[in-house]
Amino acid sequence: MSIRETPSVFMENVRIVHTDSGKPIVSGISFALDRGRCLGIVGESGSGKTLVCRALLGLLPPALHAEGMIRFEGIDVPGLSSAEARHLRGTGIGAILQQAMTAFDPLYTIGAQITEILREKMRLTKAEADQRARASLQKVNLPESMMKSYPHQLSGGMLQRCMIAVTLGLRSRLVVADEPVTALDARNQHDVLQRFRQLREEHQATLIFVSHDLGAVQMLADSVLVMCRGRCVEAGDAHAVFNSPRHPYTQYLVSTRLALTRGFHRMLGGHHARA
Repeated sequence: MSIRETPSVFMENVRIVHTDSGKPIVSGISFALDRGRCLGIVGESGSGKTLVCRALLGLLPPALHAEGMIRFEGIDVPGLSSAEARHLRGTGIGAILQQAMTAFDPLYTIGAQITEILREKMRLTKAEADQRARASLQKVNLPESMMKSYPHQLSGGMLQRCMIAVTLGLRSRLVVADEPVTALDARNQHDVLQRFRQLREEHQATLIFVSHDLGAVQMLADSVLVMCRGRCVEAGDAHAVFNSPRHPYTQYLVSTRLALTRGFHRMLGGHHARA
């Protein structure tokens, strides 16, 4: 395979197992994702979605380890040293994880932390990093005054948007977003999803988007991987998976979403949502 044909992300028969017992938690995950494309990962809580993301980021807890092939732009991610993996996270792979309340150091302002990350990863001057940090906060509907705020002064949704702002500022080539819009209201969800679209279109960023919100996944994803109890039960083109699901579990997810949407429209006095 030539460099030109190398997928942005490639996983083949990936298993995540307990280090001591060898018991598998996640099994048989395989996909290839080209640059500028978006993979949506859906499934119930505990299905293994977050572990797949952490395996790609090199952030699995010590009690777990990944087996199989995990590559980013041809780089063997599990084979990286801690220092190499830390260097890759940032402009190479950006992460938006679920734990927004613990993502920032409580002793420093949001502005100081974002500018420090930008200076270290992007080799920017202090003034350049400050300007980019302010612009990134504005893109997720946060005022510049937020630069002076400490993490404890912000809500979980605001901190989630701060994490997204960091990724926008870094312009990472791959963005791994694990439930990035769960804590946001409808307006901010829509705006953040538009920013993800913009990141793909303007910077050809690759996106792995994990969410319980099938509507958000449909809005962004080119392909979908459905997980249940640590296994992939269905995968393929997003339109095909959502409109003609084959596996009973996928059919259940889609039908449940349609039922909820129709109930919501009835409550508002509108028409039923279409499949």
